[in-house]
Amino acid sequence: MRIATWNCNSIRTRADRAVALLERHDIDVLALQETKCRDDQFPLLPFEQAGYEVAHVGLNQWNGVAILSRLGLEDVEVGFPGQPTWASGDAEAVVEARAIGATCGGVRVWSLYVPNGRSLDDPHLDYKLRWLEALQVAGSGWLGRDADAQIALMGDWNIAPTDDDVWSVSYYEGRTHTSPSERAGFDAVVGAGYADVVRPHTPGPGVYTYWDYTQLAFPKRRGMRIDFCLGSPALAARVEGAFIDREERKGKGASDHAPVVVDLA
Repeated sequence: MRIATWNCNSIRTRADRAVALLERHDIDVLALQETKCRDDQFPLLPFEQAGYEVAHVGLNQWNGVAILSRLGLEDVEVGFPGQPTWASGDAEAVVEARAIGATCGGVRVWSLYVPNGRSLDDPHLDYKLRWLEALQVAGSGWLGRDADAQIALMGDWNIAPTDDDVWSVSYYEGRTHTSPSERAGFDAVVGAGYADVVRPHTPGPGVYTYWDYTQLAFPKRRGMRIDFCLGSPALAARVEGAFIDREERKGKGASDHAPVVVDLA
């Protein structure tokens, strides 16, 4: 079984690339983030023609997450228990389209788009930390109810957990994604029983999943590792390989993220 995660940065713009990715790597289940569309705008047809069922949640042109599966989609769940709300300006607080779960071929797959945080003095950072704390509580509860559950927490975490995960430690001083509080939030999810199942197969430093569009960041190798698959013990025991498809970041119309692919025995 092959599962993958990719921040596509607009599925309507990159539907063809997503279908090509599925075919190129023979992917069974793909978690997508930042689809940037409402449910009624999601381009279902090309994925259905390729043999995939789709579960998606999107409220507007921001955020949005999906799971594509050719192994079935059971018990689809929009949002995880306790997921915090966010209010932009004077708007009513809502649970944003940042999490969707489904059982695919016996694996509980979560597509997660962790809030960015924006800056260290922005209220969005507090939102990000509350979001991570709620995810840790939910994830701990899932394993508490079934220690043998096969769970994959996949997506764009907007956190570089170690100094090896950024091209320049000094550049990110005083910025989000590498602050102690954000790294502690990530580590708390790991501490709840979930292992980074990709890193052992893609050791760093210098191994990244994201490169900004500006200042020639990609050719200059100025990237970050912020996309992860954290697996429960039962899932981690099945992992026999993983890789980052850096080639997908190349060419006209590429997303600023590279897909992360995991092979399960």
